[in-house]
Amino acid sequence: MKNASFADRTAIREDRWALSARAVGAALFAAASLATGAAHSDTLQSSVGAVQVDRVASGLDEPWAVGFLPDGSILVTERDGRLLRFEDGRSSEIAGVPSVADVGQGGLLDLLVPRDFAESRELFFTYAKPQRKGEGTAVLRARLSDDGSTLEGTETIFELTEGSSGGYHFGSRIVEATDGTLFLTIGDRGDQPSAQDLRRENGSVVRIARDGSIPPDNPLVGQPDAKPAIWSFGHRNPQGAALDLDGNLVTVEHGARGGDEINRITPGANYGWPLISYGRHYSGQPIGVGTKAPGLEQPAFYWDPSMAPSGMMIYSGKLWPDWRGDIFVGSLKFDYIARLEGDPLDEVEQLASDDTLRVRDIREAPDGTIWFLSVGNGALYRMSPG
Repeated sequence: MKNASFADRTAIREDRWALSARAVGAALFAAASLATGAAHSDTLQSSVGAVQVDRVASGLDEPWAVGFLPDGSILVTERDGRLLRFEDGRSSEIAGVPSVADVGQGGLLDLLVPRDFAESRELFFTYAKPQRKGEGTAVLRARLSDDGSTLEGTETIFELTEGSSGGYHFGSRIVEATDGTLFLTIGDRGDQPSAQDLRRENGSVVRIARDGSIPPDNPLVGQPDAKPAIWSFGHRNPQGAALDLDGNLVTVEHGARGGDEINRITPGANYGWPLISYGRHYSGQPIGVGTKAPGLEQPAFYWDPSMAPSGMMIYSGKLWPDWRGDIFVGSLKFDYIARLEGDPLDEVEQLASDDTLRVRDIREAPDGTIWFLSVGNGALYRMSPG
């Protein structure tokens, strides 16, 4: 498999807000300066030629997810619990976010703008919820007020049945399925055997309805000693998820020392953690029985050494037809965006610059531009044809 080859770069943190002076597209919002900082733009050379990279916002503190509203405004979550809105060249903090467990890798994490937002004004968030035994991955449903300033009617519609202490492996990507149900990825919370225990949702992908109820066609419904929300299991820490162009769920998860992997998700399937892996424990000891075992799914692709994957996007081809159906994954370790294609799947390109430091999320906007969040730079960027 193709190994990452970029060295770690020094993280950069800016201490002021700024919006790029370049236009970010009428379909999104008209950008303007918010502070005294100069606009920033760069050009990446890629397989489709020059790609323009514009910094849209900076000064972000541990940004985790970005989403797009129909009116052209943009939402960004910060892990410590802030929800920010960018509109018409202005930034504001949205009130009404409930208390989150800002512990280790936990906090306010992913966000989902559902397809019917224009009618429902509903938003969904994932977060680390304080629980009696520690913290657990949870899903919050809320309505954005008509003036866009406040979350109203907040309700936790799902939470990990039994949380645990230690701020590790929350997973926490949320995806709207083609039928309107919700997929949620959950890490093993540092408790490796739990990913094989169907009595717990640790180390799984779960599927719930928008009110938090369990769809009756989930694969484990009616199975004794199994949580009915589970859609697939045997995952370590899936921090990226997206639908492919046929509407099928694809995830990307952190391995240990090697063994980061992309998985095409099949209902009820076991993806092997910690029984099999293409990595090793951090101690150097082997994991489980090796790389394969009967009844356990193989990854569509894996990295060794680990590149620390996070957000995932599968591109529509709207602006770059040659990238249609390709998978894009941000690297937190080697500071690049991976592009994968083909069958079998392979990493065919690494998009890297000083802007791609610790890429946490990557999304396609309604106009076909590609947006990503850099934790290293504390910034939001937009990619467009050069």
